[in-house]
Amino acid sequence: MLDTLVFSLVVAAAVGARAAVLIWHLGRVTKLSFETLVGATFTLALAIGILLFGDNLDALEEALFGDITAVGVTEAVAAVLISVAVIFLTKLIYRKIVLGLISEELATSKGISVARTNLLYLLLVSLTVAIGIQITGTLLVGFLVVTPAAAAKIISTNLSRYFTLSAIFGLISAVSGILLSSYFNVVPGPLVVISGITLFVVAIIIRWRLKVTS
Repeated sequence: MLDTLVFSLVVAAAVGARAAVLIWHLGRVTKLSFETLVGATFTLALAIGILLFGDNLDALEEALFGDITAVGVTEAVAAVLISVAVIFLTKLIYRKIVLGLISEELATSKGISVARTNLLYLLLVSLTVAIGIQITGTLLVGFLVVTPAAAAKIISTNLSRYFTLSAIFGLISAVSGILLSSYFNVVPGPLVVISGITLFVVAIIIRWRLKVTS
């Protein structure tokens, strides 16, 4: 029988998938950017969660900031397998996503379904968020997804390097945050995000130094 954390991961993934479909549909109807719709949906979900767990402070704290110490071997293996699958599928649709961002008309002329590709991408993002919630919690997971990618963008000269550095910075942020939380005996979520912000600041300094010396 699945334990509580595995069940919560499955539920989070299912809810995230439905939210991804909703965002995808709203994006097609309203023509708003996915970033805008994701931000609005995330804020709404967070507000609903606070209302549901407001009377239970322990459950609210765990939901907001996560608890990596409660993740067992089964959940860790499942998270790794899902992460590998997400990376593999993302690489498969990578060129389609880039072409769709450059020009939807050009992508369509190449036989690419931009709408279908965007939906698959949103589903992969929802899976990533479902995994991240276990470590950083609902409040910080969105920030963790964005920050390593932002740091990588600052010092990347091409999309391939950007993709690789985003993954590396995300891994460094997660591992260093978890190790620091174990050392200081605090919840890991905030330290994971602080690690990501540190990488972001370092990337800015590196970019600034390169501009100065060039």
